[in-house]
Amino acid sequence: MMKQFNIYDVKTHLSKLVEQAHDGETIIIAKAGKPWAKIIPFEAPKKQFKFGTMKGQIKISDDFNDPLPDSMMQSFEESDDDLL
Repeated sequence: MMKQFNIYDVKTHLSKLVEQAHDGETIIIAKAGKPWAKIIPFEAPKKQFKFGTMKGQIKISDDFNDPLPDSMMQSFEESDDDLL
């Protein structure tokens, strides 16, 4: 929804108009009845993930993908039996 106000009214009621914009309304600021600017709700930019920011801070061992030892596999298998 858009509402239009002349500059004089905007100066007088700026706080109220900013609240309305915060609530989702678009406020058009006009001079002599002609649109000049608008107040819109602020949307914070989404934080983007950047690859490589932890470079050198994390170490993955060479045996990361090796099979688990039999003793450890047995404990997983035993806990699976408990679920059934």
